Amino acid sequence: MKLHVDVVSAEGQIYSGSASMVFVAAELGEVGIAPRHAPLLTRIRPGQVRIQQDGKDEESFFVSGGILEVQPHLVTVMADTAERAADIDEAAAEKAKQRAEEALAKADDRIDMARAQAELAEAAARLSLVKKLRSGH
Repeated sequence: MKLHVDVVSAEGQIYSGSASMVFVAAELGEVGIAPRHAPLLTRIRPGQVRIQQDGKDEESFFVSGGILEVQPHLVTVMADTAERAADIDEAAAEKAKQRAEEALAKADDRIDMARAQAELAEAAARLSLVKKLRSGH
């Protein structure tokens, strides 16, 4: 029994294929999705999407947030932005985190503060994922 998985963003389709299991950083915590999962529609937070396939290496992606839709044999991740985890540039991720921290320190009002906090959450999640992948865990 397999799932069909589509990972899409504004830039286009990032992944389309079958899977035996999918893990997504949902709003309330990581969700594991197997074939015949109950239908689900939820927001996702910045973090990792992992796609497991029998007999193949796990595929890993970073998404900045978006929507997860689950049907019994179809999983669709509609991400604000998405990229293959292997393509993340650690130095660029570190700089983005530093810029977000600086913006947060200089925020004048609630809107600036909220925007800076969202940017910092995304940058921290991206950096955490790339460090985790580099260390092999």
